Amino acid sequence: MPEPFATAGFTDAEAAVSRLEEIYQRNTQFLRDHFEAYLNGGTVTTRVRANYPFVRVTTATHARSLDSRLSYGFVAGPGVHETSVTRPDVFKPYLSEQIRLLIENHGVPVEVGESSEPIPIHFAYRRDINIEATLASNDKAVVTRSLRDLFDVPDLAAMDDAIADGTLELAAGAPEPLSLFRAARIDYSLRRLYHYTGTDPEHFQNFVIFTNYQFYVDAFIRLCEQRLAAGQAGPDAFVGPGNVVLRNQRLGGGSTGSAPDRMPQMPAYHLVEPGYRGITLINIGTGPSNARNVTDHVAVLRPHAWLMLGHCAGLRNTQRLGDYVLAHGYVREDHVLDRELPPWVPIPALAEMQVALEEAVGEVTGLTGFELKRLMRTGTVASVDNRNWEISGPEVIRRLSQSRAVALDMESAAIAANGYRFRVPYGTLLCVSDKPLHGEIKLAGMASEFYRQRVGQHLEIGLKALERLKHQESERLHSRKLRSFAEVAFQ
Repeated sequence: MPEPFATAGFTDAEAAVSRLEEIYQRNTQFLRDHFEAYLNGGTVTTRVRANYPFVRVTTATHARSLDSRLSYGFVAGPGVHETSVTRPDVFKPYLSEQIRLLIENHGVPVEVGESSEPIPIHFAYRRDINIEATLASNDKAVVTRSLRDLFDVPDLAAMDDAIADGTLELAAGAPEPLSLFRAARIDYSLRRLYHYTGTDPEHFQNFVIFTNYQFYVDAFIRLCEQRLAAGQAGPDAFVGPGNVVLRNQRLGGGSTGSAPDRMPQMPAYHLVEPGYRGITLINIGTGPSNARNVTDHVAVLRPHAWLMLGHCAGLRNTQRLGDYVLAHGYVREDHVLDRELPPWVPIPALAEMQVALEEAVGEVTGLTGFELKRLMRTGTVASVDNRNWEISGPEVIRRLSQSRAVALDMESAAIAANGYRFRVPYGTLLCVSDKPLHGEIKLAGMASEFYRQRVGQHLEIGLKALERLKHQESERLHSRKLRSFAEVAFQ
C-alpha cells in the first residue's frame, strides 16, 4: 500500500475537494504503476492495494439551523456520516456544493482521508484496463498468476443499491451513509456508460433527454451544429459517440476525435455548457429493460433532471395523431423494477417538471389555457413489456380502461420510477403516433409523414422545458417528495 494519508478537517469546500483529488490521483497512479510493472515482467511478492478517499462529517446534536424547504445538504441526525469518493475531477462541482452545504448547515468541519474501500485495479484506469495497460506495457508480458491474488478486482456483491433502496443493514458502530452511491458502484456505472453510449462520463450534462427514436437524434444534431456554427452564447461544444468534439465558432471552432466504426447500443450526444449546465440526449432504443439499464448508470452522475420524449399509442378516441400527452401518473406493467420498487409505490408528478413542460408546449404551439387542451392531455401513461399488447386479449384492454390511462408506451414508467428511486427529478412528454384501439395502426408510410411533421416541434418543446428548469434554483428543483424519512445528505 502507499504511505497513509493523514485524515484532515476542512472548513473550506474547495480545499476539501482538492485533498480528495490529491488522494485519488496518488492512489490510482500507485496501482497503475505496480500493475504495469507486473505486466512487464516485474516480480510482485505481496498483494498490492490502494483505497478510495472518503468524506466524513460528524455531528453531535439534532439541533440545526436549516431552511425547511431544503431536500438535501444536511444529515438526518447526530452521528458519523461518511462516503467514499471517486473521480473528483468529474464530480468537482457536485462535491464542492455538497461539502459546502454540510459545513454551512451544521457549522462543523468535514474530514477527508483514505477509506477502507479498496480501488479495484480495473477502476484505476479511466476507461478500459485491457487497452490502456497493454499500450503502456511490454507486448510479450505474460501474467503468470491470477489477477485476484495480487490486486483487488471489482466485487459485484459490494456494488448494490442498498442505500438508495433503503435496504442497507449497517454493522454496529459503522458510519451512516452520506451519499446514495459509494465509489466502486459509481466507477462501475461510469464504465457502463462509456460502453453503452460511446462517450466518456465527463461529457454528460446535468439535464438529460431520453428518447427511443433516431429522428430525435438527427434533429438534435442539426440543432446543435447550427448553434455552434452561429457562435451562439452558452454552449461550448457538441460531443458525440467516439468522443468526437465539435467546438463553438466563438471559441475557434474545429473538431477532434473520430466516430466509431459501429454505433454503440445507446448513443449519447452532449451540448456542453460550463459547469455541466448543458443538455445530454440519449437514444435508449425500445423497451423497459433499456430504460432501466441506462438510468441505473446515469443516476450516479446526479443530474438535475431527466425527461422522456418519445412516441406513444393514444388510448382515447378524442385524441389525434400528433397530440401530446403530459404524464401525471404511471401504470407500471413493465416489471423491470418490481423488486426494487414495488408497483404499489406511487410515482408522483413533480410540480416543477409539469409546469415547465406545459409552459414549453404553450410557448412553442402558441396555445394557452383551455385552447391548449386541443393539443395536449394530462393524464396517466401505461408502460408495458409487451410490444404486441394490442393483440393480447380483452383483459389487457380492460385493465387500461380501469386505470384511466390516456396513452401507452414501453419506457416512460421505468424512467420515471428510476428517477423516483434515485432522487432525480423526472418528467414525460409523449406524442401520439398511433391509435390501435381505434383503427389507426402505425404503418410505414403513415409513420414517416407523422415523424416529419412532429419531431422537430416535440424536441423544441423538450429543450425549452429544460431551459426553464435550468433557471430554477437546484434546491427548488430537487423536490422533497423524492426523499425518504432518514435521507442521505448528498443530493
